[in-house]
Amino acid sequence: MSDFLNQFGEDLKKNVPGFIAVSVAEIKSGISYLSLTVVPDFDPELASAFNLEVVKAKMNAINVLGLNDQVIDNIMITLSTQIHIIDISDNGEYFIYLAVDATKANLGMTKAILNKYKKEIASKL
Repeated sequence: MSDFLNQFGEDLKKNVPGFIAVSVAEIKSGISYLSLTVVPDFDPELASAFNLEVVKAKMNAINVLGLNDQVIDNIMITLSTQIHIIDISDNGEYFIYLAVDATKANLGMTKAILNKYKKEIASKL
């Protein structure tokens, strides 16, 4: 597990333009399995804790609205200088939280890399 997550984090850091931080956390417990940042003042574990509440709120909304055939693929939050992406694993048990610099980000490349790994996260954790 650790080798896979370390490789995932390093791949994002190396290949995602504008990479700021990433974490991988379990939705049920909130436990963070990976936390990596290139900005010392940015705490991806703390950000994940808050974004877990966003994920849970959206899951509750889906349930209350009776959208039982729907699942969250990802949630994108655009700030003035950053883009935060919350990507849910295929089994719905984990999420990847990624922060990138909005002025440098290539969302197509970023989503392609996330999609490659999110399929594996469910089976490797």
